[in-house]
Parts: sequence; C-alpha cells; structure tokens
Amino acid sequence: MTEVFSDSFALAGRQMRHIRRMPEQLLGITIMPVAFVLVFGYLFGSAMQAPGQGGYKEYIMAGIFAQVMLANLTTTAIGVVEDLNNGLVDRFRALPISRSSVLLGRTTADLVLVGWTSAVMAVVGYFMGWRAHNGVLQTLAGFGLLLLMGFAMSWLGALVGLSLRSPEAVSALSGVVMMPLAFLSNAFVPPEGLPGWMRVVVEWNPVSAVVSAARDLFGNERGASSGAFPSEHPVIAALAVLLILLAVVVPLAGRAYQRAAAKR
Repeated sequence: MTEVFSDSFALAGRQMRHIRRMPEQLLGITIMPVAFVLVFGYLFGSAMQAPGQGGYKEYIMAGIFAQVMLANLTTTAIGVVEDLNNGLVDRFRALPISRSSVLLGRTTADLVLVGWTSAVMAVVGYFMGWRAHNGVLQTLAGFGLLLLMGFAMSWLGALVGLSLRSPEAVSALSGVVMMPLAFLSNAFVPPEGLPGWMRVVVEWNPVSAVVSAARDLFGNERGASSGAFPSEHPVIAALAVLLILLAVVVPLAGRAYQRAAAKR
C-alpha cells in the first residue's frame, strides 16, 4: 500500500511538472470559472432574486464551485484518453509500478488543479461580495465536500475515458451528462419557483445535495426546505452519494485500466 501511494504521488508530481512547463494550461482552466463568477455575479445578479440578505452573489458561488467540480469528469476523461493514445500507458507497463497508482496519480493531479481553480474563484468571489459566515472550520469543510465531489467526478471521468477511448466521444457524453446535472439543480436558480415535477427532479439531483450542503457550511442562504431528505439533510445526503459513487467507480476504473493495458 505504501508503494501505491508513493508511486501515485510521483505520477501526480509528473502531471504537475507539465503545468509548470506549460503554465498556459493553468491559465486555461482558471479563466472560464472566473468568468462564470463575474458573469453570474454581476450580469445575472442584477436581475435574479435569491433568498437571504447576501442576494444572488452569495447564492451562486456554491453552484459555480460545484459546476467546476462536475467538469472534472471531462478533464480526467480526456487526459486518460490522451495517455492511452500517445503510448504513455505502454511506457508505464514497462515500469515497476502498481497499475492502480497510474489512475490515482492522474486523479490526484486533477484534484490539485481544481483546488487551485477553486481558490482563485473564492478570491474573485470575495471581492465581488461573497462571504462565508460560519467560521474557518465549517468553511474548510464546505470546500472539502466540494473537493470530494471533484475527486469522485475525476474517477468517473477515468472510467469514461477508459471505456470510450475517444476525445470526441468523451466530449459528447460529458455534455449529455453534465448539462442536466448542472442545470436541473439548485446551483443557479432557487427551486421554489419551478413547476412541481421539475422541483422534485431538482431536489433529488445529487448536485443539488452537494450545493445545498456547501451553502449550509458556508453560511449562505439556500431557501426553504421542501421536506425531501436531500433538502432536509444535505450534508448527509451529499456525503452518502459521493462515497457510494467512489466505492462503485474506483474498482470499475481499475479493472477498465487493466483491460486497456493488457490489450496494448
């Protein structure tokens, strides 16, 4: 087990050194989320109504954080496909390393990058007017929960990339998965004004549970509870969904990687 973690951190460091050599990649993954913060905060914030005294600028931040974590699915999937297609997997097979460390290194590196993006977004959000009101520990817990979502999405992305093995197919599937998860949630719009059937979908969307949990931990208003379990207990619901997802996709991704490596 020690060797697995040691190899994984070494491979994650390799991924990070690529960013140091090509810092424009770091700029690319930062600009779009920051643009979302500014556009939703200033452009839509002047027209949207949100619960609480903080208004839409405080309401939207947890939703944008969650959207960035959700996008980790595509980032990791495309990275895994590139590793398969450029022969990197073949080189890893010749090294005395654990096969599981390859995926763990990739997902860890992508988690570090999304953590950096979240830190930049938090700074921009602060100057825009967003505040976390529940103290340092609960604020860190909120970011920890969001990063757990990013980590789970990264492993799901690894499974998708190993299964499809095509950047075009990954992009198409990612759009089909991410659009309803992001926009049929409470990330951007309070569910109180939605039609009855759509409100039920939004309340039971796992992304809504993560967003509501983050808002609670940050001390940002999330609106009235509907009585549904994810709405009444968002932290428990979010943790349960993410841990179950990890328990399912991690072994599946590991087996998919072994099959992919054996075929090459």
